[in-house]
Amino acid sequence: MVKGKAKWEMDDKVIAHVRKNDDGTWASPQLLSEHLENTARLSEIYAVRFHSGEWGKVAGLAHDAGKGRLLWQNYIRQKSGFYNDNEYIEGKLGKVTHAIHGAVLVEKLFGKACGRFLAYCIAGHHAGLPDWSSAEGAGQSSLQFQETQVKDLEKIDTSIIEKIQAAKLKPPLWKFSKGLDVSLWIRMLYSCLVDADFLDTESYMNESQADIRGGYCSIPELLERYNQFTKHLDTIAEDSRVNKIRRDIRKKCIQAAHEPQGIFSLSVPTGGGKTLSSLAFGLEHAKKHNLDRIIYVIPYTSIIEQNADVFRLVVGEDQVVEHHSSLDEDTSTLKSRLATENWDAPIIVTTSVQFFESLFAAKSSRCRKSHNIVNSVVILDEAQLVPIEYLNPILEVMQLLVEHYHVTFVISTATQPAFGERIVAGQSFKGLKKINEIMGNNDDVKELYDSLKRVHVQLPDDIHTLSTWEEIAKDLKQYDQVLCIVSDRKSCRELYRLMPEGTYHLSALMCGQHRSEVIKEIKEKLKNQEPVRVISTQLVEAGVDFDFPVVYRALAGLDSIVQAAGRCNREGKLSKMGKVVVFNPPRKAPIGILRKAAETTLSIFSSGYDDPLEQSKFEKYFSELYWKANSLDSMGIVSLLSPDYQECGINFRTAAERFKLIDDSIQKTILIRYGESDKWIDLLKAQGPERWLMRKLQRYTVNVYNDDFNLLLRQGSIEEIQPNIFALTTNFVYSKDIGLLVDETFYNPEHFII
Repeated sequence: MVKGKAKWEMDDKVIAHVRKNDDGTWASPQLLSEHLENTARLSEIYAVRFHSGEWGKVAGLAHDAGKGRLLWQNYIRQKSGFYNDNEYIEGKLGKVTHAIHGAVLVEKLFGKACGRFLAYCIAGHHAGLPDWSSAEGAGQSSLQFQETQVKDLEKIDTSIIEKIQAAKLKPPLWKFSKGLDVSLWIRMLYSCLVDADFLDTESYMNESQADIRGGYCSIPELLERYNQFTKHLDTIAEDSRVNKIRRDIRKKCIQAAHEPQGIFSLSVPTGGGKTLSSLAFGLEHAKKHNLDRIIYVIPYTSIIEQNADVFRLVVGEDQVVEHHSSLDEDTSTLKSRLATENWDAPIIVTTSVQFFESLFAAKSSRCRKSHNIVNSVVILDEAQLVPIEYLNPILEVMQLLVEHYHVTFVISTATQPAFGERIVAGQSFKGLKKINEIMGNNDDVKELYDSLKRVHVQLPDDIHTLSTWEEIAKDLKQYDQVLCIVSDRKSCRELYRLMPEGTYHLSALMCGQHRSEVIKEIKEKLKNQEPVRVISTQLVEAGVDFDFPVVYRALAGLDSIVQAAGRCNREGKLSKMGKVVVFNPPRKAPIGILRKAAETTLSIFSSGYDDPLEQSKFEKYFSELYWKANSLDSMGIVSLLSPDYQECGINFRTAAERFKLIDDSIQKTILIRYGESDKWIDLLKAQGPERWLMRKLQRYTVNVYNDDFNLLLRQGSIEEIQPNIFALTTNFVYSKDIGLLVDETFYNPEHFII
C-alpha cells in the first residue's frame, strides 16, 4: 500500500531502469519516457524494412507503458534498493507485472482488429509470445486470461498514452492470406520490439558491451575481399578438369545474382564447389539488391565449423558469425557472441534447427534475431534434409519471407528436393511458387552432372536379396582404402566388429571432439596413400570431404546414396572411375522416414532405373517420398498459427513447443569423459553451470535414447552432477574406438586386472 505522496511523484522521475556505478553509487536512472522513445525509434527502423514502421513504433512506445503506474514505480525502487528510502512505502511488494498493461492499452486505443496484433508482442516481450486462450493448456499464461487481470489501466501516466494515441496505424502493403501470414508478421514485429528493447536497455545497463556491437564491413567491401581471394585461388589451383568446372559454376552464380529477388536452386553435384559458388551468388545478389546479410543454413554442426572457416579465410575472421550449440567460448570473441543474439553480422553460419525453430519460436531470446532475416540472402545447404514432417509450415514461411520480407532463398544441394508446387496423386502440394535454377535449364544441369561424374555405382544383381554383414566384411577386406556407410548405430558396430584391427568407426555415439580427431586421422591417411578402412553411419554424408577410391552404401534414400557417392573420387584424381557399391543390408533402415526413404529407392530401382546418380530421378524420388509421408505437418503447426479471425486467436506458445526439428523428449544428453573433458565436468560438478563452461562441454556430449539412458543410470554408469545435467561416472563405458557403449557388457573383466 502506498502511504502519502510517493517518492517518484516528489522528484518527478518516472523511471524504466536503474543501475549502480562501478564504485557502488547509483547512476542517474533511465527515464521511462527516454526508454520508450529509444525503443520505439529502433523498433520502427527495423519494421520499416517490411513496410510496418508505424506498428514497430507503437509497439516500442507501449511495451513498458505498465511501468508508468505508481505501483510499479514503487516496486522498482523497493526491489532494486534505489534511494533506499522505505518511509514512503508501507508493506513489502511482491512481483508487479507491467507488460500486460501495455497490451490491454493498445487494444483499448486501436480496437481489437489492430490492437490485438500488437498485444501479443507487448504482453510477451519478456515472457514470450503467448497463446490466445487456455484451450491448448496455456492456462494463466494465455493472453486472454492475462487481460482479465488488468484493473488499473487508468493509472498509467497520461503522457505515455497521448504519444501512443497519436500514432496512425495502417495495414501493411499486402493483403493477408490464410495460413501463416498473420502470425509470421506478428512474430516479425515482436522480434523488432524485443531486439530494440534489449539494445536500448543494454546501452544504459552495460554501455561498454553495447559499444562492441556493429562495425562490420559493408557488403561491397566483402565482395571485393571475395574477388581478391578467388583471383588468387585461381592462380595457384591445379589446372584440372574438375577445377575448370568449378570456376564455370562460380561464373554462372555471379551471372544469376543479378536476377530479381526470389527463390533459386543451385543444383551442383557433390564436389562441384557449391560453398564458394553460393557465397559468390550471395554477395553479388546482396550488393545488387542492397541487402544486409547472407545467412548460411547447414543441417549439421559438424559441417558448420568447416564452412565457417572457409568463409573467414575469404572475407576475414571478424566478419563471420557462427551460431550453433557447439560454439567454443575460447574460439569466439565477445563481439561474435553478441552477434549471435540478434544476427547483426554480414555473414551468419547457423544450423537448420536454429534457423527454422527461430521462425516458429515463442521465447524472446529465440525470436530476437528473426527480424534480421529480413532483407537477406538465405542459402539452404543440403536442403533435402529439411525434416519432412514439418515441410508444409517450412515451405509456407519460406514463400512468405520471399513475398513480403525481401528475402532471397538459394536451395543448394546435389539432390534437389521437390519443393515446387504441383499436383501429386490428384492432390495439391502447396510448395514454393517459382524456383529459378542457377545452372540453367534441364539440359544444362544434366550436362553439368555428366561432366562431373567421377564414380560408377554398382547395384546388386537382385536388389531384393539381403547381404549378411559377414559377406560385406569379406568384400571390404579386399580394399586397402574403403569407406562403408550404414543407416544406424547398431549396424555400424556389428559390421565394425567383423573388420580387421585398425579399421575406423564413426557414429554419433562418439562425442564431437572424438569424431573430429578420428576424421582428421582418416584424412591424413588418405592424403598419404596409407591403408585406411572406415565403417560409419550417415553422419559423413554431408560436408565431410573424404576422398575414397571405393565406397559401400547400405540401401537408403536416393539422396543418401548420392551423398555417399560424393565421398568417392571426390577430386577426380583416379585414373579410372571411383567405385560405389550399393547393397541391401540384413537390417532395415530405422522405422520412420529413413525406412520410407529406403523403400522409395527400392521401388525406383525395381522399376528399371539402374543409375542412382541420374539427376532426372530426384524429383520423382522426392515426390513419391513426400506422398508416402504420414503428414507434412505432423504437429499441426499451420492450424495452431492460423488466426481465428473472430478473436485473432493464435497459439504461438503451443506451436513453438511442438515445432522441434530434433525431438528431445525421446533422448537425453550425456557429458562424456574424453580427453580434457574430465576437468571441465569436475568444474561443472563443483561450481555449477556457466555459459562459457557449457559451451566448452558441447564438444563432449552424446545423445542417447531414453531406454539406453535409463539402463546406464541404473547401472551407475552416469550420475546427475547438476539438476538435469548427467555425466559419465567412469570411462569404462566409453571406448576410444567406438564411443559410448550402449547395449554392451559394460564391465569388462580386463578392467580389474592389476
